[in-house]
Amino acid sequence: MSQINLRTISPENEREAIVPLSVILSQCVQQGASIGFLLPFDVEQANLYWQQVYEKVHAQTIVLMVAEQDGIIIGTVQLHFDLPDNQAHRADVAKLLVHPQHQRKGIATALMQRLEQEALLKGRTLLVLDTKTGENAEHLYSALGYVSVGMIPGFAQNPELDGFAATTIMYKNIRW
Repeated sequence: MSQINLRTISPENEREAIVPLSVILSQCVQQGASIGFLLPFDVEQANLYWQQVYEKVHAQTIVLMVAEQDGIIIGTVQLHFDLPDNQAHRADVAKLLVHPQHQRKGIATALMQRLEQEALLKGRTLLVLDTKTGENAEHLYSALGYVSVGMIPGFAQNPELDGFAATTIMYKNIRW
């Protein structure tokens, strides 16, 4: 496997990223990822989503990171900072996505480690996320030191519209 490059998407380089990010998002939803979207879901819908994310990147309320291999974006994760004044010490982790052809190769771990570094640079020491209970992502987050604080049953509809799934709320204090 060739080297993975991790970088932050900025207004200067966002245009080149929208197509691969849309493909990754669409593919992950097609595979059943519970990340806020329902089937049918296509690349056009994904494009609209990323345009909304880019607005928040411009407003500096989201840091959008990508993983590239051989110059091709194969994964992404977001760090959200748009929180109340009394929560300026924390950030939310969102949309950890790796293209299905590149999953289980350490890319998600690398993205999360880079995200934690970025959070510290921004003065954020507490990271919070939620993930579909029982999925591979929950196990990944646990392995990375995230602590589960509880599960909410019936939290979100499955992308396939075949019922509702629980979510697990997790956190990690990265100061210690």
